[in-house]
Amino acid sequence: MKAPIVPAAALMNAPVDGAELPDPAADTAPHAEWREDARRLIGELFQRSPAIYWVDFLASTSLAWAFGALYMLADGWSAWQLVGLLGASVFFFRAGTFIHEIVHMPARQMVGFKRAWNALIGIPLLMPWIMYRNHTEHHNHRLFGTPADGEYLPLASSPIGETIKYLAQAPLLPLFQLVRFGVLAPLSWLFPRFREWVLTRASAAVSNPYYRKRFPRRDERHLKMVEALCFAYLVVLGVLTWRGVIEARHLGRAYILVALTLALNWVRNLAAHRYGNDGRGMTLAQQVEDSINITGQTWLTVVLFPVGLRYHALHHMFPALPYHNLGRAHQRLMEGLPADSPYRSTNRASFFAGVRELWVSARRTSRPQSSMQRWSAPTPRT
Repeated sequence: MKAPIVPAAALMNAPVDGAELPDPAADTAPHAEWREDARRLIGELFQRSPAIYWVDFLASTSLAWAFGALYMLADGWSAWQLVGLLGASVFFFRAGTFIHEIVHMPARQMVGFKRAWNALIGIPLLMPWIMYRNHTEHHNHRLFGTPADGEYLPLASSPIGETIKYLAQAPLLPLFQLVRFGVLAPLSWLFPRFREWVLTRASAAVSNPYYRKRFPRRDERHLKMVEALCFAYLVVLGVLTWRGVIEARHLGRAYILVALTLALNWVRNLAAHRYGNDGRGMTLAQQVEDSINITGQTWLTVVLFPVGLRYHALHHMFPALPYHNLGRAHQRLMEGLPADSPYRSTNRASFFAGVRELWVSARRTSRPQSSMQRWSAPTPRT
């Protein structure tokens, strides 16, 4: 669940034009050699184990729905209801983060797993994995850290108020999803011009509200199919509520559960990168150095960084590494790379260490022309 799994740009209208691109020659030979040395240390760890994926995902999903049932059926404001809410949000978050693995898989690999994820998590939570297809752009060093990157905001180089505004969106994330699939989707089927707007402004899972890029035409059929499934799911919920099978209080509880689940990822995202770039293109080396590994072994790390998300710098070095091998790969790199390796600079002791670094940097930024203003300002087209 790298970037927040919600079309946050759905109600936004700010355009994004081309960003300055880095000089390809800036990715120097020493960096290329360092990355190749790292690859040699972890060569056989790129092999994906479907069995591990299935067991982990099904176990996480089963626990999520079990805790969810407890939360829905428990007496209001009871201890059991709180246990159900916390347990369900943690395990739905864990099961949901497999979307990050899915978008990095080859198109024809583990197709059954992708369909199962949509059936058990993607459709019920209104977050089908195809909406996260844009995530691969986040690994393009010509787009990473620029306004064209849907998962990057220059929070560390902008006033602290921008971080507060970012966090304030968390309770609204389920509302964005309801509007996207319950209102925008069916209307766009009827009006072709509006469909183009939806495909350009509201069909990507992003945290950068200024992101604008049309959904790939080759995947439109897939998108429309999952849109129909999500809309049918909402219609069924509406009918069951109208007939009294589902009570309004259950819908309220469901909203709170989904909001908390998505908020876990929203907050976790604060320690995924340093977020200090001002919008210019970055080299691959700079992309890795802007990313963060959380090395501490605390309960908070386990909750906030499931399915390998704690090794975010390592993931940006080698996006194809499966999550179940990231820990072993990190250990080998720490043992095998030289003491002055840039990779070591990406490690932080805890989530709080990463957030503290961002917060301190943002508090020092008070200049009127902040990086965020450059992000939101339209660039003249040439």
